[in-house]
Amino acid sequence: MTAKIASIPMVFTAVVVFIGCTLWTVYHSFTGSRLLPAPDKWVGLDQYERLWGTSRWLISVENLAIYGFCSMILSLVIGFTLAALLDRKIRFENTIRTIILYPFALSFIVTGLAWQWILNPSLGLQNVVREAGWTSFTFDPLNNPDIVIFGILIAGIWQGSGFIMVVMLAGLRGIDEDIWKASRVEGIPAWKTYIFIIIPMMKPVFVTALVLIASGIIKVYDLVVAQTSGGPGIASEVPAKYVIEKMFQSQNLGQGFAASTMMLVSVLIVLIPWAYLEFGGKKRD
Repeated sequence: MTAKIASIPMVFTAVVVFIGCTLWTVYHSFTGSRLLPAPDKWVGLDQYERLWGTSRWLISVENLAIYGFCSMILSLVIGFTLAALLDRKIRFENTIRTIILYPFALSFIVTGLAWQWILNPSLGLQNVVREAGWTSFTFDPLNNPDIVIFGILIAGIWQGSGFIMVVMLAGLRGIDEDIWKASRVEGIPAWKTYIFIIIPMMKPVFVTALVLIASGIIKVYDLVVAQTSGGPGIASEVPAKYVIEKMFQSQNLGQGFAASTMMLVSVLIVLIPWAYLEFGGKKRD
C-alpha cells in the first residue's frame, strides 16, 4: 500500500504533464495559433500542408534522415568493436574505458564548439595537416553545404560511441564464458563466434542501444546550433531547430506545434517496434 501511495506523484506527472501536454500540443497543431494559443482558430490540416510545402522543413527532415542512418550504423559498429576489444581483458582497461567514455560526460554545446574549432580550416585539422607539409589538403565540411551534415555527424559519433561501447560491454560481460571455451575447443575463429553466436545472443542489447541512439537523433539540436547555427544558409537545419525557431522567434505556435507533432510521430515509429520486440516476444515465450 505504501508503494502505491508513493507512486502517485509519478503517475500524476506522467498522465497530466506528459500525456496531457502532448494531447494539448497535438490539438493546437490544427489551429492558427500565432503568438498565443488560439483554440478557437481551427484550420484543420492547413498547418501540416504548409509544413510539408516548406523547403526548410524538407531539408531538415532530409538532414535528420542522413544523420540518423549514419549515426545508428556507425555508433553500433564503433561501439561494439571497442567493446569487443576491451572484452579481451587488455591491460589498462579501466583507463582506456574512461578515456573513451569521457566525451559522453560533456554537453552537446561543449562538444559542438570543440569540433567547430577542430574542423575550422584556419585553426584545426586542415591547418595542422597543411603545416605538416601536405599543402593541398582540404577538409572544411562545416562551410560546405553538400557535406556539412557529416561534419555534425563526426561530433555526434565522437560523443555517443563511448556510451554505446559501455552498453555493449555490459552485454558481452553477461555472455557465459563456457561459450568461448567451447568455441576454442571446436577451433572456431573469434570473429565467427562474434557474428554467429555472440551477436544473436545480444539481440536485446542491440535493440536497447538502437532505441537510445534513435532518441538522441530525433532531438538533435545543440550540436547544430553550436557548430553551424543551421548554416551555411539552411543546409544543416534539423527538425528540433525548426520547431524552436517557429515557436519562439517567428511566433508561429501553430506551425511549431505541427512540426513537433511530426517529431512525436517519428518517436512513436521507433518506440512501437521496440515495445513489440521487447514485450511481445517475451509474452510469446
